[in-house]
Amino acid sequence: MTVHEIPEPPVVLDRREGPYGEVVLRRHGALLQIIANGCFLMDTSDGRSERLLVDAALAALPAGRPGPRVLIGGLGVGFSLAHAAADPRWGRITVVEREPAVIDWHRDGGPLSGLTREALADPRTEIVEADLVAYVNETSATRPATYDALCLDIDNGPDWTVTEGNHSLYGTSGLALCARLLRPGGVLAVWSAQPSPHFEETLRNAGFQQVRTEEIPVARGVPDVVHIGVGPG
Repeated sequence: MTVHEIPEPPVVLDRREGPYGEVVLRRHGALLQIIANGCFLMDTSDGRSERLLVDAALAALPAGRPGPRVLIGGLGVGFSLAHAAADPRWGRITVVEREPAVIDWHRDGGPLSGLTREALADPRTEIVEADLVAYVNETSATRPATYDALCLDIDNGPDWTVTEGNHSLYGTSGLALCARLLRPGGVLAVWSAQPSPHFEETLRNAGFQQVRTEEIPVARGVPDVVHIGVGPG
């Protein structure tokens, strides 16, 4: 940046009061950013860790499993959905998103539609408007063993939740419900803005096996990570 250049201020494209507070979509230069109740959630700058979330889950599944079903928790800017839909190995792709505004931003003509247009048109894709914690509670009770993989990205990580009620999802009882949703040998992958050794231990205590953490290399700072665990076979 030269001495004559002034950084562009963010421009708000949409601001709504949703069921869980205020959600904002804004443009900052070439980036689109989602802000919830004043907390930065994500932007369109990279997407490597969101793609890793999907790839790591698929790689951890038993070889030869036909058309595995994946649940993606959180639509966000759409990186995970678009990446899953671009891979013909996935079967049904279900995305659970609690904010109607975020879903609208991806619909035809929405500011984020360019990222997910093809994925939303894919017949494998299903968008469910629901709170993920409530969805996991209900579905694990009424339709257990539904998914082969759960890819969760609704917070900044297990130790930095966007909504206080989300804490329950990352405890032993919440993870047990996630395990109940998985078919035998299914995979849970959880995105985080920083590594969490405590969460790794909680995964093991909840019965997950082959627990590991994969990092996205960064030039400086703390890397984004994906925590992975395999459910009982």
